Amino acid sequence: MLAMLAWGVWALLADVATKHIDPVSAMVFSYAASVVVALGYVAARDDTLSTARTGIGIALVAGVFAGIGAVAFYAGLERGRTSVVTTVSALYFVVAALLGVVVLGESVEATDVAGVGLATAAVVLLAQ
Repeated sequence: MLAMLAWGVWALLADVATKHIDPVSAMVFSYAASVVVALGYVAARDDTLSTARTGIGIALVAGVFAGIGAVAFYAGLERGRTSVVTTVSALYFVVAALLGVVVLGESVEATDVAGVGLATAAVVLLAQ
């Protein structure tokens, strides 16, 4: 629930920021602040960062895709309405669900398919 609320506020503030500075700068400052928050979280938990090479490599590749998504999101804000950009980009969960089935071999129930279908329909309707 916190992630949903935080990402909702982030999307709104990202749009407002792009009214005052260019989208590329807004993206860089936004993600720089994210790094500070992540490091603060690690420090507050008194954790150490894992150094397993495979995990680090996969995490870095995940970061590349997060960066590509961020660039696409901010480019979308530059060209389109916030309501449309956020709802269309919110369909990332469909990609993650499909990859989970194909790559990770996760099972699929009829309710999963119905849920993804209804959520996709909702996003499409909201983007109209």
